[in-house]
Amino acid sequence: MTNAIVGIDLGDRKQMVVVTDHDSKVLARRTFRVKAWDLGAALDWAAERAAKAGFASMTVGCEPTGHRWRVLGQLAEQRGMSFVCVQPAVSAWVRKTEDLTSDKTDDKDAVLIARLVAQLRCYLPEPVDETWGRLRHLGTRREQLIEEHVRCVQQVRDLLECVWPAALEAANWPFRSATWVAALAVVVGRDGGNLERTRRHGVARFERAVRKEVTRRGGQRPCLRIVRRLFTALSDNAGVLAHRPAAFERIAWVLADWDHAKASLADTEARMVAVLDELGLTELATSIDGLSAVGAAAILAETGDLTRFTSARAVVKHAGLAPRERKSGTFTGRARVTGAGRPLLRAAAWRAVWGCLQTNRVYAARYRHLTTREHNRLTPTQAQAAVAGAILRQLHFVITHRQAWDPVIAAHGQRAMEVAAA
Repeated sequence: MTNAIVGIDLGDRKQMVVVTDHDSKVLARRTFRVKAWDLGAALDWAAERAAKAGFASMTVGCEPTGHRWRVLGQLAEQRGMSFVCVQPAVSAWVRKTEDLTSDKTDDKDAVLIARLVAQLRCYLPEPVDETWGRLRHLGTRREQLIEEHVRCVQQVRDLLECVWPAALEAANWPFRSATWVAALAVVVGRDGGNLERTRRHGVARFERAVRKEVTRRGGQRPCLRIVRRLFTALSDNAGVLAHRPAAFERIAWVLADWDHAKASLADTEARMVAVLDELGLTELATSIDGLSAVGAAAILAETGDLTRFTSARAVVKHAGLAPRERKSGTFTGRARVTGAGRPLLRAAAWRAVWGCLQTNRVYAARYRHLTTREHNRLTPTQAQAAVAGAILRQLHFVITHRQAWDPVIAAHGQRAMEVAAA
């Protein structure tokens, strides 16, 4: 009760600041038309008003939107003030429940933030750390590059389905085949998409060109079966022929963007693993069978230091993978995951599932059990979500306890392990 509460509604050039007590009584309010990094004067003003009201210090609260809250947190730390954040979803829900009008002004929002802080409906933000901060930014960069990678694949697929669908039939998984991609690059690059000219040069010359392109891309040797099937597709006239020249020109550009995205992605992932090594967590994280260093780094880039979470379940809730039950009286609804956490953390955990199910016997057995049991059988997607939650829980244990992953503990629990040892 010794701290006054300062609620701040952050904006671009307009910052609304209110000082309240723990009963949400407004002691002072003022609008500062400054940028976020000039809010030091606002905090000093609020400290003066709090001192006049008999408070020893202040607790500063805001919504963590954009980048401005980071600046405000640093300014508060420099002045020895406590700093907390209020979830925008919580404030939006409370705003609606107050008078059912969704009335919203900067003044009211600042008072609402201060009231939620007084009610302890807030949280301590992740502390600023140079190494963890770098990992988070690298994780965001990796996600952008993955999106660019997928976007390029979809563009090439859509264009080929329009102007040259036969090319997509040359390989079972064309975009996973280094030979197919290299052969397509030869067709649209060397001959400018002139299929008739490429066909006149003959299959032997085409094979030599593809072999050189595969080598240039870091491969060993091409799959001649795919090369010959693509060469045969050169004489297929299915597709919108009038659009072929322009579409092939565009495909060449997209392939160049795709190559750049793949190279940048590899570089970013190498940097992430280097940061994981710097934190001393690579060996611990990869002790979980099937979890790669890149996969662990992607998860930790979204969670930050796992020691700041009070429990493993808190990490699962943070990802939005915690189950949500619906029961009332004799009614029992279908359980679903909340989906209310960090979507990028949920995506990172979801991607980690695929590798773990291939090589981790514990997770593979759990997946089989969940999808084949007689009572309350789960769908494959539900079982994968359960495994993703298990990966997060056990990664939290491994890192916070500095103990390598043990398949016996993972399958039966710590207590069963202690009983067996006794």
